[in-house]
Amino acid sequence: MTRAWLGISAFLMMCTSPPLAAQGDPCVPGGLHRPSDDLYCLYLVAAPRAPAGVSGHVILDIAPGPFTVAVTRDGIHRYRPRLVLAGLPAPRDVAPEATAYVAWATTPRYGEWVRLGAVTNGTTTLAEIAFNQFIVVITAEADAETTERNGPVVLRGGSPSTRMQPPDFMEFATGVIGMTADELAAQGEHAGHQMHQATPSADSAVRWTTVPMPEGFAMLPAEMALRPGVGAQLPRATATTPMARRAEVVRLADGDTLTLRAGVVRKRIHGREHVMLGFNGQIPGPVLQVERGTSVTVHFVNELDQPSSVHWHGLRQDWTMDGAPPLSQDPVPPGATFTYTLKFPDAGLYWYHPHVREEMQQDLGLSGNIMVRGMSGLPNIGGEELLLLDDILIGDDGLVPFGLEHPTHALMGRFGNVILVNGEPRWHDTTSGGANIRLWFTNAANTRTFNVVASNAIMLLVAADMGPYAVPIEVESVVIAPAERYAVDIFPDGTGDVVIANQVQALDHLYGQFVAQVDTLGVISVPRRTNLVQLYMHPAETRGDLPDASAGISPSPLTSRPDHVFEFGLRPRDLPFTTSRMMLLDSAYFHPVEWSGTMPMMNWATTAAQAEWFVRDALTGLENEAASFTVKRGEVRTMRLVNPRNSLHAMQHPVHIHGQRFVVMAVNGVPTDPAHRAWKDTVLLPAGGTVDLVVEFSNPGHWMLHCHIAEHVESGMMTHFTVEE
Repeated sequence: MTRAWLGISAFLMMCTSPPLAAQGDPCVPGGLHRPSDDLYCLYLVAAPRAPAGVSGHVILDIAPGPFTVAVTRDGIHRYRPRLVLAGLPAPRDVAPEATAYVAWATTPRYGEWVRLGAVTNGTTTLAEIAFNQFIVVITAEADAETTERNGPVVLRGGSPSTRMQPPDFMEFATGVIGMTADELAAQGEHAGHQMHQATPSADSAVRWTTVPMPEGFAMLPAEMALRPGVGAQLPRATATTPMARRAEVVRLADGDTLTLRAGVVRKRIHGREHVMLGFNGQIPGPVLQVERGTSVTVHFVNELDQPSSVHWHGLRQDWTMDGAPPLSQDPVPPGATFTYTLKFPDAGLYWYHPHVREEMQQDLGLSGNIMVRGMSGLPNIGGEELLLLDDILIGDDGLVPFGLEHPTHALMGRFGNVILVNGEPRWHDTTSGGANIRLWFTNAANTRTFNVVASNAIMLLVAADMGPYAVPIEVESVVIAPAERYAVDIFPDGTGDVVIANQVQALDHLYGQFVAQVDTLGVISVPRRTNLVQLYMHPAETRGDLPDASAGISPSPLTSRPDHVFEFGLRPRDLPFTTSRMMLLDSAYFHPVEWSGTMPMMNWATTAAQAEWFVRDALTGLENEAASFTVKRGEVRTMRLVNPRNSLHAMQHPVHIHGQRFVVMAVNGVPTDPAHRAWKDTVLLPAGGTVDLVVEFSNPGHWMLHCHIAEHVESGMMTHFTVEE
């Protein structure tokens, strides 16, 4: 076992120690101000017949688009590579008939080849690559325009994703993964609270069972023995507990009052009844429709058996109404009330949810949408629907319980195995004569990032969290992280019903492979008489409240010295032997986005007491609450978010800034297209990447900045800031 692990450790060191490159190149390790060089760089190795002194590497930029990651409709990541070469002699010095060098991308088994373009010494931007795993090859060819590879190989190198299996993996797997629970305990496993049934509290009969394994993935023997080291809890129903109703639309005028009750409900999913939570007896909660510039009063009544609150996500309002304990208020005790006065200065789609034990309360149904009307710059549309996306974790014995003393699933967050749309496993709508329809998406899941696609239709992205895009953007999918919102116009193409689905590539960490996962979210029925799609024109004069110079946002404020740099990472402690060793093996490669929960037992058994997620001010070294900062009202500042790849379990973080709005200006140092910018309050920060923001601090008060994976924020990944008058 020791010999195997030493071999793997050496392999990891080799993967994370790239050769030197030119000064200023993103592939040169540059600390916290750069993307991770070994996740977004590909180092080339000279072929045996290559001339001496030839070298090169590939910078894997994210393909241009409106999201901070770019994927195909199948969920495969898309890269726009930049090739840096040095030392190439004249092509005829490599092969007499050669006149040019050409770059290619191929799969690890050489089953498919894609021409990337002719290359020379220096930097060349190549054609897009969309493979889960790939090899870049440089050949000397007789024709620079050739579409078939024929010449000798000069340089080649594998993508970071090809190193998921270290060379002595099988020895490690048979030596450690196959050990029994008793053998693991003999190795010094901290098993006293990890490998036995945790004792529930005196007033709870809830017991841990197991968690379901995703289809197509194997459960390891050592994993099967893991259990959370905390008690288990689920809400309890009584004889009078009502069945949950579907969300109702509540239209509120200026000065209106609404009572919002959080309580226990019963809900039937796939024919089976579960005890969950709802606002006003509804899952999701009521859809609040208001006009921009109005103000309403909400009386919150906590009918749960634990403290709660209501956070009004994205609203730029009075900070004392933000619903974010302990900063803006104390938690509302069971049986108590709190009155919120809400203001709506910005049109857009917002949502509300608890900010106390949200990994449980939100997951069990406490969330709802707010539609603030009055957004200018949107095209006319045939109809619209609000779709709140969520998931829930259901095992053989019903809902998988939640941690009593601390949250479970603290590594990756709680992935559900049943996807819900507006609280139901399947959504359905019918177009009027096949007319276009606008879908407003909200991601209310604890941790799942969706890749939403539409078959038999064209998708145009028209708005983000807090405002419209300058012009509609045609997309093949919509990447939406927890807490993000997007508006998409769907145009049926006349070939059949429109199927809305989530299509991703799940990562099998154990065997180093990708598994396609497809979940149907809903269907839009299209009448057979529908004609082919006719796209609208977007009038330039109705661009609306867009992020430009007139709004105080410089069109290109990128700087090598941002005002703030925040790093997001994990500091585990007292992990079981199996979990810590498997996480080290997993560290050979991290995908930019963890799309699915394919390490369910290790993730489930790790509690917030064992996973300390942090936000670190990279300029001061201070973390979490100590990393707080102060700005003046009206200031516009640059902020760089950094997600180091060298964390023990690096994964994406949807970062939410309370009470303000921002624009994404760059991803991994590459400026975003101005046409792809819109006002946002939450951004997806991919693993190993950096995202540059320009933040408009216009709303005074005390506010939070945190990751919106519910288990991460409950495990400490949060800081705060003050906007002074």
